[in-house]
Amino acid sequence: MSKRNLKLILMAVVAANSWLAVSRAAQSELPAGPGVELARAKCLNCHEADLIVAQKLARAGWVREIEKMTRWGARVSDEEKEKLADYFAAHFAPIKPVKTADNVARGQAVYEAQCLNCHGDELIKQQRLARPAWVREIEKMVRWGAAVKDDEKEALADYLFKQYGVRPLKVTR
Repeated sequence: MSKRNLKLILMAVVAANSWLAVSRAAQSELPAGPGVELARAKCLNCHEADLIVAQKLARAGWVREIEKMTRWGARVSDEEKEKLADYFAAHFAPIKPVKTADNVARGQAVYEAQCLNCHGDELIKQQRLARPAWVREIEKMVRWGAAVKDDEKEALADYLFKQYGVRPLKVTR
């Protein structure tokens, strides 16, 4: 292969990577607000927005995550760390459960109307997730097109956890 052809191939690869990076940033699902541009610039070079959106951490948890990323090589100033922690905590904090019998019944109705349209009951039953993991699964399904309204998500998470939550560990000796 000639040097000229090698250069052309290299230029095409660089152009494609640049286009993908711009495309990924343009498709970012991070919500608008103070700090979103900083989050895009500092975080989306290595991570998909889905990874950030799926995490539901209190501010202290976000501070730990940002510190971990800086130990792994992310270049973030102390001032930027504070802004990122504020942004993430404002948009991706833990969801407070409101578990009532009515909420669980509402969740069952959503489950039967929405989840079973695409998934078999057995697929869902086998998951046995903790409540925060069910919340992440619901968010992921919504991003993929599930017609679950914002005011139905908590009820659905309550139902899924009550019906298909983590099983107690059986210790055998």
